[in-house]
Amino acid sequence: MPRGDKSSYTGKQKRQAAHIEEGYEKRGLGVKTSEKRAWATVNKLTGGGKLSGSGRAKSASDRH
Repeated sequence: MPRGDKSSYTGKQKRQAAHIEEGYEKRGLGVKTSEKRAWATVNKLTGGGKLSGSGRAKSASDRH
C-alpha cells in the first residue's frame, strides 16, 4: 500500500477527517495543510486505519 492510501480507513474515519479538514480550512489554513492535519488528528483519535476488532481491548489494569 503506497503512502497516503486511505483505502484501509473506515467510512467513519473518512467522514471524521473530512469534517476536521473543513474546520481547519475555515480557520484559514491551506487545503494540503488542512488535509494532513485532519488525517493526523484521525490517526491520533482512532489509532490509524482498520484494526482487528477481536482482542484489541486492554484490561483496566493495563491502562495506566
